Amino acid sequence: MKFRRKLFSFKRPYGSGSDRFFLNAVRENALFHYRHCAEYRKILDGLSFGETEILSEKPLSEYLAKLPFIPTLLFKRRRMFSMSNRRIFIKATSSGTSGRFSEIGFDAGGLLCALKMVLKIGAQRKLFSPIPCRYIVMGYQPHRSNRTAITKTAFGATFFTPCISRKYILKFKDGKYSPDFDGIIDAVQKYAKRRAPVRFMGFPAYTFFLLKEMERRGIFEKLPKRSKILLGGGWKQFYAEQTDKQTFYRLAEKVLGIADKDIIEFFGAVEHPIMYTDCVNHHFHIPVYSRVVIRSCDDFSMMKNGEVGLVNLITPIVRATPILSVMTDDLGILHDGEECGCGIKTPYLEIIGRVAPDSIKTCAAGAAEILNETVTALKGERV
Repeated sequence: MKFRRKLFSFKRPYGSGSDRFFLNAVRENALFHYRHCAEYRKILDGLSFGETEILSEKPLSEYLAKLPFIPTLLFKRRRMFSMSNRRIFIKATSSGTSGRFSEIGFDAGGLLCALKMVLKIGAQRKLFSPIPCRYIVMGYQPHRSNRTAITKTAFGATFFTPCISRKYILKFKDGKYSPDFDGIIDAVQKYAKRRAPVRFMGFPAYTFFLLKEMERRGIFEKLPKRSKILLGGGWKQFYAEQTDKQTFYRLAEKVLGIADKDIIEFFGAVEHPIMYTDCVNHHFHIPVYSRVVIRSCDDFSMMKNGEVGLVNLITPIVRATPILSVMTDDLGILHDGEECGCGIKTPYLEIIGRVAPDSIKTCAAGAAEILNETVTALKGERV
């Protein structure tokens, strides 16, 4: 996988000139999965995209427009791997808020690429610091029964600085997770009187609910200098309660004394393990390690920048599972990078909503239905 290695060794995470590296890494990755994953091969053959098409010399935009995608919904219904279990370094799952979850394998080479990516993007966003911090994780307390990617990611983020302590809002007790808002509020009040910076990390929904509860109780603190709020994992089942960013930022400054410049948001998915970190203007620019295609809900054709459609995420980072090109159930817009004004020139992704799984007959679920015809031959059943 020499082209993958070259791509993730690219010096500037948002630099120009990566198209050739990316295209070669995508073709290399597609060919590997085609030859080592029977399900993936059936899908590509069913869509008339065999080895000749995989190795074709089309320009990058044309190649990505034709590259078959797999809806994330399909990964929640069927396990697909391109390596034996002994060669898969770790497995991670999605949160499974709909009752089903994806299980994605990661090979050692993919994890090394991920480490390089995190170090470069994290350095550019100034996430790393030698100053010890106290972490308040607005997510799951690690437990041997919890294999979700968001839990692993949140725990990993506590190593951005030396960690003094970790306090979790979702505690595991009696076989289930329960939120501990009182414990977190007590910790915030205690940490506000000390010198070490405090970093929140985790779900924006629980962080917002905490801020609202502190406001309701009349508890307002000024956290130590260099404190930050890191948000990741989306709103999940609290999508209806999602607030706009400006309301969130104002509340954070009012309750905790943390300005919006110290609020950093992440975007990603277990089926697409790329680190998207917002810029100083809070936009998700696309790093060189991935590409985003916005597709029409009607025929999945590629939309122009500025147009709304389904979000198709592409990266050659993993070869243990065929997640080269995945279709999410998010609706988004891809903007020209120059529209942002932060200095980063790569396009940026705006997520504007989510398509309900029971109402996307013509969208991602429609794609899963199309792919059924090629996958059902595996066991003679619908996925």
